[in-house]
Amino acid sequence: MTLTIEPVQTGRDRKEFIELPFRLHATSPQWTPPLKIERRLFLSPRFNAFFKHGEAQLFLARRDGRVVGRISAHIDHAYNEFHGSRWGMWGFFECENDQEAADGLLAAAEAWNRERERDRMVGPMDFTVNDESGIVIEGYELDAMIRQPWHPPYYRELCERAGLDKAMDVLMWKLMISDRANVLPVITELAEKCEPEHGIRLRHMRRRGLRKDMDLFADIYNQAWAKNWGFVPYDKADLDAYAQELQLVFDPQWFMISERIDTGEPVGLAITVPDINQVLAKMNGRLLPFGWWHFLRRRKIIDRCRVGFLGVKPEYQHTGVAAQLYIEHFDMAEIGPVRGGEMGWILETNIAMNRGMEAMGGQVVKRYRMYERLLEPGAAPAYPADAKVWTPTRETTAPAS
Repeated sequence: MTLTIEPVQTGRDRKEFIELPFRLHATSPQWTPPLKIERRLFLSPRFNAFFKHGEAQLFLARRDGRVVGRISAHIDHAYNEFHGSRWGMWGFFECENDQEAADGLLAAAEAWNRERERDRMVGPMDFTVNDESGIVIEGYELDAMIRQPWHPPYYRELCERAGLDKAMDVLMWKLMISDRANVLPVITELAEKCEPEHGIRLRHMRRRGLRKDMDLFADIYNQAWAKNWGFVPYDKADLDAYAQELQLVFDPQWFMISERIDTGEPVGLAITVPDINQVLAKMNGRLLPFGWWHFLRRRKIIDRCRVGFLGVKPEYQHTGVAAQLYIEHFDMAEIGPVRGGEMGWILETNIAMNRGMEAMGGQVVKRYRMYERLLEPGAAPAYPADAKVWTPTRETTAPAS
């Protein structure tokens, strides 16, 4: 059966690209179908702020005309400019248990990145590390939460048999209100001292001021996360788009900022998102005819959350601000329907944050692996024998919109 690897160029191609995981994971309850309209907008250069500082190409693998796999190749110029690097990326990886198809897709992504003189290819990430990232290597049996991928175990095998090397593991920690008894007393003590001894007070964000608070978020994020693997600073276009996304899941209980009382300087924050995947699971990828009804009832459905961002400016990390934010999460869980959730991504190399999660009584429940392939000069992508493959051209640089 003939294997072909071709770029996404038409609206029909893009439709097949979006719908592939619906077929692959239809019988897997751990996978949550995204809204198809949201995926179309996310992949469009006209609507996704990523394309203001990045470029991408999507690919499909077909056997005798039937789609069996997909991948993206992309470059985040903001990442490379900040780090002084020449990375290429890959993402949106979905594939049948077909090693030749996986090899061909990765070879196409490699060829695209080589043509643009990248020195390595890192992924998967859709399109950045703050989107769905990594291949599941622990926690297959657990439901994917908001912005978490889910894969069956053979995905890891496809990547490693293709010769990809480990770049980084990222962790998800589980924290439930019932775990409060396991919190080390020092965490509570630090939280209680934060305001009287250091003059730092916690406040909750409001929907009306969310966009303004996103500027404060960027100020903290761009300092607190600057040394993290995969970090990309947020710019205005990113913040505009992110604020619009957050409006759909905003809950004042879970969006919080720690500020100095005397100057109002923001020093730490947490953005925790109610797990909208619990609602999406009932919508099956569609707003119509009845998907909108489940979305309107989301407060009665959602009982878990994901801590997406929790960080403190480096010069305030000795003041107990992180403990203040941790304890506030337990306090909020006691007064609302959300009883706990997961925190991450946390890099396996982030010793301080992982120790903090242990001190909070957390447990690692999921592990995702980022892979890389070094692109040595003069080498060529290893396409499967007898496959019909795409020949790179610089004119093919973006998904069909």
